[in-house]
Amino acid sequence: TGYYGDGLNAIIVFAACFLPDSSRTDYNYVMENLFLYVISTLELMVAEDYMIVYLNGATPRRRMPGLGWMKKCYQMIDRRLRKNLKSFIIVHPSWFIRTILAVTRPFISSKFSSKIQYVNTLAELREMIPMEYVHIPDSIVKKKTQKKCLLLFFLVSRTSCLSNDPEMTSVEQE
Repeated sequence: TGYYGDGLNAIIVFAACFLPDSSRTDYNYVMENLFLYVISTLELMVAEDYMIVYLNGATPRRRMPGLGWMKKCYQMIDRRLRKNLKSFIIVHPSWFIRTILAVTRPFISSKFSSKIQYVNTLAELREMIPMEYVHIPDSIVKKKTQKKCLLLFFLVSRTSCLSNDPEMTSVEQE
């Protein structure tokens, strides 16, 4: 949680990687109470405009909330909270999230749909909001860094393999 703007408007950070595993026997109970806790916290914190940053990175599919749960959450959110929400930013959106939102878009108000923004990197997020008061869990930062390192390793090792190939060396020299 953090704040932005002159009026110190709330930034609510929601990291999906910390949600419970759907294989839990008490999963529905935990998720319902988690939602009630989040809503009661929002009602206390949010007096004016606010934004939600949903961190999807480093989240296995079994920890992502289901469509039914998301629909129920949307329906239970007070009109004032929906109205004061200025932006719902989804960081590192998976194809599953994009698909769910595309399929449900006809059933969601156009005002709410226009508030949804996809952000692919933490660098993009930094361009949109002040990050000094926003905590990004280490697991998300490390997961993205690991992917970049693996990609960089692949590119470097692929390049060095090609440079050892006599055919590639002769092409490079021409």
